[in-house]
Amino acid sequence: MASALKFYRVMAYIVGVMLLVLCAGMVVKYGFGDDTMVAVVGPIHGFLYMIYLVAALNLGMKARWRLPYLVLVLLAGTIPFLSFVLERNVTVEIRQRIATASA
Repeated sequence: MASALKFYRVMAYIVGVMLLVLCAGMVVKYGFGDDTMVAVVGPIHGFLYMIYLVAALNLGMKARWRLPYLVLVLLAGTIPFLSFVLERNVTVEIRQRIATASA
């Protein structure tokens, strides 16, 4: 479960940062009329989000999360800053489980 957690954490940070860049691109697109940033960052974020989904599903199945919590974690890559918040909560939870299992 530790390796799944590491992969999830990396993808959560990457997707979170890319989403913030995409939001900044949306401001540039609709505020200044230049859609170049959205055209470049949008597809990259979409591709990375799919990898994030795989990482979260992998960790969720190993941790046996309930469906509503799993859906919340999966959707975290689409709401700005939520991936950072949930990554911290997930990391604390999984590290506690690993510590309990090894004790």
